[in-house]
Amino acid sequence: MRLALVTHNVTTGDGQGRVMRELALHAARAGAVVTLLADRVDADLEEQPGLEIEWLRVKPRMQSPNLVKVAEFARAATAILQRQRRWDVVHANGYVLNLPHQVNTAHFVHGAQPSVGGFGPGRAYRQLYQAANSRWEKRAFGQASRLVAVSSVVREELLAIGVGSERVTVIPNGVHPAPPCTLTRSALGLPSDRPVALFAGDLRTPRKNLDTVLKSLALLPQFHLAVAGAPEGSPFPALAEKLGVTDRVTWLGFRTDLPALYGIADIFLCPSRYEPFSLVLLEALAAGTPVVTSGRVGAAELADRRCTAVIPDPDDVNALAHAWRSLWEETRDNGEAVRDAAVATARRYSWARMGEAYMGLYQEMLR
Repeated sequence: MRLALVTHNVTTGDGQGRVMRELALHAARAGAVVTLLADRVDADLEEQPGLEIEWLRVKPRMQSPNLVKVAEFARAATAILQRQRRWDVVHANGYVLNLPHQVNTAHFVHGAQPSVGGFGPGRAYRQLYQAANSRWEKRAFGQASRLVAVSSVVREELLAIGVGSERVTVIPNGVHPAPPCTLTRSALGLPSDRPVALFAGDLRTPRKNLDTVLKSLALLPQFHLAVAGAPEGSPFPALAEKLGVTDRVTWLGFRTDLPALYGIADIFLCPSRYEPFSLVLLEALAAGTPVVTSGRVGAAELADRRCTAVIPDPDDVNALAHAWRSLWEETRDNGEAVRDAAVATARRYSWARMGEAYMGLYQEMLR
């Protein structure tokens, strides 16, 4: 099988890019000849011994603004496919092509997302970006023979914009086993005499819902909160001060070692207002860390309720505080069982399982 994977990035530092990296490796190990049509690719991917993975760089002529870059990327990738025509299966990711293809993975659906939030003067641009991508994405989805949704949340979003259910397959993303935890609380400036909850995400947007987390922290004086994310330009440090919880929040800054952080926390908080999947939720479970999340997070449907608390409304401060406290008490009293349930959940959703599901879909398309 000659497989073309088309996406902007195939890198571990990018959520969608990480999924495509794992898929490329799995497909190549299964005997496929894999071509990556991408702007950025991890340097080691073409150097995997015994695997046929090549990179055809798709470099937009303009790298900014991002709206122009997206359109330029689709134009350039389309030109390559029209010139070469040597692949059995073309697998796109959202709007990256302007021609018919076999498979398209919807990691999110711009046209079904809540209204764009954010802080600062860039709000108008983000609204324009979402509106343009909504139109482009809908056209791209219409050009795909089959669509893959990364969660039931995304599947429902596809149906909401008019995609027929018979064209949609749900294939959840995966996770690796957790690396050994080599970090310590003292090295991170965290207290050792009280339970610590960990929050991770972009602090420039309200979508990750740190504001509700901080308001819940004000109701839970026994807890300390560690926040992974760049606080520069964010309103949340000021909110923590206003709520009187500054002394119980440690701002860890932007981190590239998230998998190593989960092990230092008693609870991981992921109560996003909207999240089509959430790789970090599975990563936390893989580390044996119980998770509090919301019903608007796609990966919440995969979780075992013995190690995961799901609140229906992410803006309900009292419900989040109750779930946070209750899950910690359960972990305190039955820690080994909770951690075992978390790790077992993550093992059910390995990258290998995801790769096998995609390979089965490709074979179906070839038949």
